[in-house]
Amino acid sequence: MNFIPYGKQNITQDDIDAVVETLKSPYLTTGPKVKEFEEALASYCEVKYVVAVANGTAALHLASMILLKKDDKVLTTPNSFLATSNSILYVGAKPIFVDIAKDGNIDLDLCEEELKKDSTIKAIYGVAFSGNPLNQDKLKYLKERYKVAIVEDCAHAIGASYNGIKAGSCVNSDCSILSFHPVKHITTAEGGAITTNSKEMYEKLLLLRAHGMVKTPDMKPWEYEMRELGYNYRITDMQCALGLSQLNKLDSFIARRKEIAKTYDSAFKNTIIKPLYTFDSNSSYHLYVVLVDFTKLNISKEELFIWLREKNIGIQLHYIPINKQPYYKNLGFGDEQTPNMDRYYEECFSLPMYPLLSNEEQDYVIKALFEILNG
Repeated sequence: MNFIPYGKQNITQDDIDAVVETLKSPYLTTGPKVKEFEEALASYCEVKYVVAVANGTAALHLASMILLKKDDKVLTTPNSFLATSNSILYVGAKPIFVDIAKDGNIDLDLCEEELKKDSTIKAIYGVAFSGNPLNQDKLKYLKERYKVAIVEDCAHAIGASYNGIKAGSCVNSDCSILSFHPVKHITTAEGGAITTNSKEMYEKLLLLRAHGMVKTPDMKPWEYEMRELGYNYRITDMQCALGLSQLNKLDSFIARRKEIAKTYDSAFKNTIIKPLYTFDSNSSYHLYVVLVDFTKLNISKEELFIWLREKNIGIQLHYIPINKQPYYKNLGFGDEQTPNMDRYYEECFSLPMYPLLSNEEQDYVIKALFEILNG
């Protein structure tokens, strides 16, 4: 059996043709395909504005630049990639790590407890972990009741929905961010986007994406003005040509991911392997995470990882608690009371989940898991 990674892009000839066509065009960097991709994403996510950028981290950084000020306090999750809370630090604000709920998402009830205790908290950065959307009813309540800014990190969740509210639609948030890394639902190689319904935020994001630079029709032909300290977070036409082609297949990709999730759920029913959550048609299943109580077994998690990789199966762990990372511990984090996150980290790992995963490969993964865990 060839190596089976936990995630993998699906690039077909139509994707290649789209990129080649752009390579032959006058535009390689920022051109018409960027705007076309943004408009297609806005339509898909049912949101007014989209700003495509170099990657998901850039999207988070720009969102933080607009929404946060130095020393602002922000509630966020320890269960994410580093970029979510790093973006808070980038602008001099202060993350406050809140424990997760049983489904891996930030516990919004605990967020409310923090908001009740501290009226100076300015924002919540929630992650739709694994493709499982955040509770939109609770987000709406928290935003209206406590007047906090809300960023939905939907890097895992394009195509997901909650009671008809699509991930990235910003119905109950100031903005959402998307990621198009190769292991995500669609890819632009590297790439990301910010979605929002605020025209003011949209215009500011466009400015910050390109050095804070403006060129207007009334200026001399050579003139431009730098009006903000921005960044070069632009995405290319080549990437957006790929993104447009991929977006056409997104729903079929998600349908296949759901088939894979159902197969895993069925295989693990009433066994020592527990899915993070039972099948949920609202999830877009970027990840398929399971929990195993290793204290009841004669094998450690490290031994499991090593053994499976020897079998050419690339399971992964999402995530190491951000607040326990050395950099964060040096800042004084790490002693937060997060019992759900702590237990989750001890038990969790992610199984292969991507549209090109064949039935044969998935069966191989399942049989290998049972062989080692029951051995």
